[in-house]
Amino acid sequence: MGLNDTDLASSAAPRDVVRRQYLASAAGDLPALRATLAPDVEWTEMAGFPLAGTYRTPEGVTSNVMERLGADWEGWTAHDDTYVVDGEHVVVLARYTARNKATGKDLAVRVAHHFTVRGGLIVRFEQFVDTAKVRDAMA
Repeated sequence: MGLNDTDLASSAAPRDVVRRQYLASAAGDLPALRATLAPDVEWTEMAGFPLAGTYRTPEGVTSNVMERLGADWEGWTAHDDTYVVDGEHVVVLARYTARNKATGKDLAVRVAHHFTVRGGLIVRFEQFVDTAKVRDAMA
């Protein structure tokens, strides 16, 4: 028995909050994505990734990560394949697919994302990805 859209939209369960973030990202709905993030969110893109660093505030995350990915990549999508939930911790085994606008090269790479969710909002995110594959698509 799965959640319907209304249940998913209102659920504060960590898995559901993270799923809403992926759905908003895939739809390009930045206001909905920001609504999943805590005001003091810490969003860390892995060292070696083109956008490496830690970003704070929902607006800081979307302007420094999602908007920049959209500017440099065509069809950037994070496919959330498998969820592992332990209390407030949600690990998602996922894939990125996209085409680099500058090189025309396709990207398909496996990733892991670690989210911490408290009070129905994402307070922390950490990305793990094979950054060499991302850089290869950019060269």
